[in-house]
Amino acid sequence: MPPHLGAQVSNTRDATGSDALLAHDLRALRKVRGLTLAELALQLGRSVGWMSQVERGLSTPSIAELSTFARIFGVPLSLFFGHEPASEAERGVVVRADSRRALGSSATGLTEQLLSPDLGGSFEVLRSEFAPGAALEKRTLRQTEEAGYLVSGRFDIEIDGSWHRLAAGDSFRFAAKPFRWKNPGSEPAIIIWVVSPPVY
Repeated sequence: MPPHLGAQVSNTRDATGSDALLAHDLRALRKVRGLTLAELALQLGRSVGWMSQVERGLSTPSIAELSTFARIFGVPLSLFFGHEPASEAERGVVVRADSRRALGSSATGLTEQLLSPDLGGSFEVLRSEFAPGAALEKRTLRQTEEAGYLVSGRFDIEIDGSWHRLAAGDSFRFAAKPFRWKNPGSEPAIIIWVVSPPVY
């Protein structure tokens, strides 16, 4: 069970282990969304001092507060769990296959795993799995540059009004253009997806 789910949560911890990684991710999400500490604290109904302690790993948000962070940042709550690195030397460098953070749910037809060690840096790498028949019906526009490599399956992606049918081994890239997708195949489509700046 992640430490954030325990019956009692310490409000003052050393910035080590999962707390330090959570703090790093919250800070990265705030910065990529262009929010100041004061603006985020106001949305959370907390003090700037508390927000500063959270970003330094000295205070740990409750589950309810993490849910509010997820809503404000537009990310799944699951992003804030599964922070334990294999070793101190690998923190921020290596992600082991059995330690990837799962994002999304199978109910949406898209499940993703964060391949990047954390949310810092100028881009993130995801393993995206699209269920057979899954589709994003509404066009999405993000102020990002994105690229993908189709590992297996079939995948259709519409970029700026043009549909492209991809097969295993094909790749794509686009920047700040409306897109949507669907998996027309009978097996999952697996894509290594890169997004800059990070959206999770």
